[in-house]
Amino acid sequence: MKPILLQGHERSITQIKYNREGDLLFTVAKDPIVNVWYSVNGERLGTYTGHTGAVWCVDADWDTKHVLTGSADNSCRLWDCETGKQLALLKTNSAVRTCGFDFGGNIIMFSTDKQMGYQCFVSFFDLRDPNQIDSNEPYMKIPCNDSKITSAVWGPLGECIIAGHESGELNQYSAKSGEVLVNVKEHSRQINDIQLSRDMTMFVTASKDNTAKLFDSTTLEHQKTFRTERPVNSAALSPNYDHVVLGGGQEAMDVTTTSTRIGKFEARFFHLAFEEEFGRVKGHFGPINSVAFHPDGKSYSSGGEDGYVRIHYFDPQYFEFEFEA
Repeated sequence: MKPILLQGHERSITQIKYNREGDLLFTVAKDPIVNVWYSVNGERLGTYTGHTGAVWCVDADWDTKHVLTGSADNSCRLWDCETGKQLALLKTNSAVRTCGFDFGGNIIMFSTDKQMGYQCFVSFFDLRDPNQIDSNEPYMKIPCNDSKITSAVWGPLGECIIAGHESGELNQYSAKSGEVLVNVKEHSRQINDIQLSRDMTMFVTASKDNTAKLFDSTTLEHQKTFRTERPVNSAALSPNYDHVVLGGGQEAMDVTTTSTRIGKFEARFFHLAFEEEFGRVKGHFGPINSVAFHPDGKSYSSGGEDGYVRIHYFDPQYFEFEFEA
């Protein structure tokens, strides 16, 4: 399984994301560059330039017309996917940590960090209303008093957002009223990543407490746990197999003190139902910060602390693999 190596960033990768069809891969890192690549051969299509700080998050809407990015330069920006033109600039008081389009692509949400004396907020904008964009006034703002949001995604049908907090809590906020619908705490430490399944019925969380967990997306009922011995930075669900891929490794600041062999920088594959590990893929020279499955399930990508993004196409053995229960 020889990966395609994408070298387009100078700093460590923060998030990678496929569009809905999977022909494009968007990558952002702790540099101001937002890259878009052809996922089939790793050719770089172009960049979206405008940010002046680390870019924490990226999302594309369902028909890949628009791209949304959130950055530590205290802004969330909307881009025209095809031309790379900046369509909107939403200024915030602190860094934008997570962002996303709802299923229709009309409403965006983003959450800001709790820093410099500012509160952590989730803001909702309706892109069909130019006044909201021009005046920089969201139609709804939800404050998070206790612990800041570190990862958030839209729930099924765009009725709610599912947010993971620094404390390990999971909340479901209504996108209509802003109230907390469900609150659970299954993780003991910060939730680094949340990714939904293809049909949006389940989602997987990755946490600093060395586990990834599977939840029901409407009730937030905890279903499965995948255990490792290192913090998990990212986890993704395969669209057509009962497989989960986990990416992580020790904390980035401890990396120099151990050899790469012990650093556990592999992407690890677990069976969804049996919670058992059945494969590992090596390659990165540092912790993996983001993993994503291609929407057809035939390949996956990982972005690491080393600034590289690797696209792995699965061997035929992967598809013939039968798990012995």
